[in-house]
Amino acid sequence: MASVHESLYFNPMMTNGVVHANVFGIKDWVTPYKIAVLVLLSEMGRAGGSAIGLLERRRLNQLLLPLLQGPDMTLTRLHKAIDESCPQLANSVQIRIKLMAEGELKDMEQFFDDLSDSFSGTDPEVHKTSVVGLFLRHMILAYNKLSFSQVYKLYTALQEYFQNAEKKAAAEEAEMDMTSPEGQLLGTMEREELDVPSRDEEISCSGPLSQKQAEYFLSQQASLLKNDETKALTPASLQKELNNLLKFNPDFAEAHYLSYLNSLRVQDVFSSTHSLLHYFDRLILTGAESKSNGDEGYGRSLRYAALNLAALHCRFGHYQQAELALQEAIRIAQESNDHVCLQHCLSWLYILEQKRSDSCVLLEHSVKKAVHFGLPYLASLGIQSLVQQRAFAGKTANKLMDALKDSDLLHWKHSLSELIDISIAQKTAIWRLYGRSTMALQQAQTLLSMNSLEALNLGVQQNNTESFAVVLCHLAELHAEQGCLAAASEVLEHLKERFPPNSQHAQLWMLCEQKIQFGRAMNDGKYHVADSLVTGITALNSIEGVYRKAIVLQAQNQMSEAHKLLQKLLVQCQKMKNTEMVISVLLAVAELYWRASCHTIALPVLLQALALSREYRLQYLASETVLSLAFSQALNILHMAIEPILADGAVLDKGRAMFLVAKCQVASAASYEPQKKVEALESAILNLNEAKGYFAKVDCKEQIRDVLYLQARLYHMLGKAQERNRCAMLFRQLHQELPSRGVPLVSHF
Repeated sequence: MASVHESLYFNPMMTNGVVHANVFGIKDWVTPYKIAVLVLLSEMGRAGGSAIGLLERRRLNQLLLPLLQGPDMTLTRLHKAIDESCPQLANSVQIRIKLMAEGELKDMEQFFDDLSDSFSGTDPEVHKTSVVGLFLRHMILAYNKLSFSQVYKLYTALQEYFQNAEKKAAAEEAEMDMTSPEGQLLGTMEREELDVPSRDEEISCSGPLSQKQAEYFLSQQASLLKNDETKALTPASLQKELNNLLKFNPDFAEAHYLSYLNSLRVQDVFSSTHSLLHYFDRLILTGAESKSNGDEGYGRSLRYAALNLAALHCRFGHYQQAELALQEAIRIAQESNDHVCLQHCLSWLYILEQKRSDSCVLLEHSVKKAVHFGLPYLASLGIQSLVQQRAFAGKTANKLMDALKDSDLLHWKHSLSELIDISIAQKTAIWRLYGRSTMALQQAQTLLSMNSLEALNLGVQQNNTESFAVVLCHLAELHAEQGCLAAASEVLEHLKERFPPNSQHAQLWMLCEQKIQFGRAMNDGKYHVADSLVTGITALNSIEGVYRKAIVLQAQNQMSEAHKLLQKLLVQCQKMKNTEMVISVLLAVAELYWRASCHTIALPVLLQALALSREYRLQYLASETVLSLAFSQALNILHMAIEPILADGAVLDKGRAMFLVAKCQVASAASYEPQKKVEALESAILNLNEAKGYFAKVDCKEQIRDVLYLQARLYHMLGKAQERNRCAMLFRQLHQELPSRGVPLVSHF
């Protein structure tokens, strides 16, 4: 069928086999599929309002726009789409097309002559300026311009279009008649053979797309790539369609830009750069920019080409090339006095220089200029970046939330729904950074509720953007921290469905899944499994990978190797100003000193971690540090950390806190009177039971072993032989299952 379309519609526009650049000069042309759509419109007009119910007419009206704008489809699929909306009308359309295809050429001629009557009379069926009216007029005009030979070829194509549908219907009826097991198996195989190439068959039957069809296809795929990548064509299929589109019109700039977006999905830096440059070259060649912007169009394309090239290099981590392209864009924009382009350049300049000390001043200047020139999108992004920077600098949460509230006012005022999602994701991350897991969970649920309500009420595509992926990853980690591993697994499965491995945001859930699996393996004492996960974590985030490698080495009693690795990581994180990781590394170093029984050396390290966590208001890390200090000091400072840990801490940390309380009670009971000592030991046993319950939630067998050991000792001191023997038996089972450590169990935190 593709050859019929090429010979019928494109030969007049070809010279020596080359399609001219103005291939889309013809807005539309007649195809068998469009004749079928015209038959549908004719039957809807003839049926009137009485024959078709209100609900069915509403469904048909919703169906019409995709049929008019979308690519051609097979008659079988078209009939199915109409049948789902109005079965009675689907039968009438099928009969009308059959009479036309099995009749004579004059039947098709008469059909087009009758179409003009739709506009006649005082109360016409179709208004000339409506969407349907414009489509009818385009089809009538395109048909009247055809020569007799072209009309004959069109009629032959219509007959073949109908016969293909009849053959497929006959094949499906034959499948229904197969009742034997062998026949059912054969029918299944034939049906699979028919279903697999259906997509290619529909595209090939349409031939080259008209301008409207091409624009609709490109806008639809671009929207899906932005909001719901899973519903867009696969990268290979989309590139095949774009190559087919560019074969007939190599200068179609929008197709090159969609090819650029498609290449970004698979992280293909060469193809994405190639397509981006072609897009701006075609804008200049076709004169599209010059027509809309006068003499300024050529320069505008050049400076935005350089700006987009800088953004592309920045995305792939080529910061030196990005800076050179950005300097070129700034130079051209300054020569043209383009303040809007300069504001975009200023935003990207901040991204490239955000590690410098003066980047905050640059960002504040960018926000002021964006507000001055009426660029709410850039202004909001600038405020979001300022909030993020000040969160890392240790500003109070109330000031940050006030700034985000001002940003939200801009979002709602200008209907910037994408930035609303980013703002909520930002709040979720800030609350987690400050150790407020309950508030983080509330913000995450807010974003999830907003998107689910939007999809339910408006019937739009789900918002599968980066902010949505970030919030779901936070949700999975929060559930895992509270010991709800089944719920965390369900969230991860949902992430995998919405963000397949080949999608651009898949790395977020991949890292989240690896971190959760690493935590489970460490809790189970399966250090070899945890060590195998380090490679995957390092590939996604080198800092996290090195930190977890040191944790594994520490658990395997390779203290010197772990200490060297942590010291290198500490220097690197201090250079990058990654305060959160610096504190975590300091806590890990302090634990190494505990295991070596060097508590005096661990103390200054812990004080340094505590000073940093309080300076940057990282409450959760501060509480962990105070717990560590309490282990080195005594019970009198433990109350400083116990409340935040029990309120917002992870289940594992809650267990460690209660375990430490019990240890401190045992240590302080040594100087008590006999009666008071018994009460203190019984209270310690109750706290140990609570700690054991927390550890059991996350299946942390190593910590459960330590709790059982201490409980057995306490029951022995109290003279409770039966309880002592039960704890000793459980301890022995776990001790045989888990690897032993080279430090006393009771003295280890």
